[in-house]
Amino acid sequence: MNSLDRWREIGASLGRRKLRTSLTALSVAWGIFMLVILLAAGNGLANGADTAFRDDAANSVWLFPSRTTKPFAGRPKGRSIRMDNEDFSLVAKSVKVADHLSARFEPPGIANVSRRDKHGVFPVKAVHADNRYLEKTIITEGRYLNEADVRQRRKVVVAGRKAVSILFPRGEDALGGEITIGRSAFTLIGVSETVGDQKEQETLYIPITTGQLVFGGTNEIDRLMFTVGDTPVKVAEAVVEDLRRRLANRHGYDPTDPRGIRVRNNHFMHQKMQGVLWAIRSFVWLIGLGTILAGVVGVGNIMLISVKERTKEFGIRKALGATPWSIVLMVMEEALLVTTVAGYLGLVAAVGVVEFAKTMLPGNDFFKNPDVDIGVGLSATAILVVAGILAGLWPARRAAKVHPVEAFRAEA
Repeated sequence: MNSLDRWREIGASLGRRKLRTSLTALSVAWGIFMLVILLAAGNGLANGADTAFRDDAANSVWLFPSRTTKPFAGRPKGRSIRMDNEDFSLVAKSVKVADHLSARFEPPGIANVSRRDKHGVFPVKAVHADNRYLEKTIITEGRYLNEADVRQRRKVVVAGRKAVSILFPRGEDALGGEITIGRSAFTLIGVSETVGDQKEQETLYIPITTGQLVFGGTNEIDRLMFTVGDTPVKVAEAVVEDLRRRLANRHGYDPTDPRGIRVRNNHFMHQKMQGVLWAIRSFVWLIGLGTILAGVVGVGNIMLISVKERTKEFGIRKALGATPWSIVLMVMEEALLVTTVAGYLGLVAAVGVVEFAKTMLPGNDFFKNPDVDIGVGLSATAILVVAGILAGLWPARRAAKVHPVEAFRAEA
């Protein structure tokens, strides 16, 4: 605009058609509003999906011993299956795509842990060195367990941050300190944290060979897990099925029995969830852009009607010396004003609704933090403004071609 008067003139022109202008602005605002709301909902679902895999590696496969549900080779159903170190060796040899592999043995109950006059009751997990990658354990001080610790049955322990704060409350250096688990002394070599389950802040990790020797004198394991790198899902599923048959043959149960050794294929579930989220995001954008397009069409329609109603006015302007470009600019500026104001109001309203919803929704892991991507909202608004201007271009060019004499005749 060249002057404030011109903006006032445009405002007055729009004000003479209050209902039509309001409905057009509403359609534009509604398009932005729905796009942002739908995107926020999609982000909430995506955050919930990420939360579901925050504790464990998304490309991992977990094996759990259970009870059979089918009779096999003269053996009744309901037989308890127990896994041991031989199963770990079987997986290590047969699953070539495994890049991280660990078994876990959890001593019965929760261990009494002490250091001098400090006592606590904490869960203990006896694991291999690769368990760090399976459970996404973060080391903040010292180091994690390594293969030498497992091979030599060292009495070393990695403790969660909260457990360390209880056992070492005076801020003294915890690394190298001695703590007692049950009746055995262990040296603290690392302090860990986790982004997931806060109970792991209290968990103590020791070498699996040490745990089996000290707390059970057995070679049994409670679960076995491995990651498959970037292996395609179909290939990973084939590997899992082959492994299921091998384990069934070793333990003597029906290979088609899904409960003999239960399998949790995080890799498959994560990829499936990503596919669902992609479909949801595509649907959100389709609906949102369709709504915005409806607003743009509304802007184009109101500009066409405006040009038709103002035919005589444009003829007078041209008779008084107005250039075609000035008329084009005036019509396009009306479209700019409607789309900009309406789009901004729709964006602000959507942000307000989402922020209010975040305070009212109960906390859960399925739908979490439906954040608004302001950058996307502003980009959508900018696209809508440009589209609105372009929608007003054809009516503007039509207005610029009006001949003064024809304009008077059309009005007469």
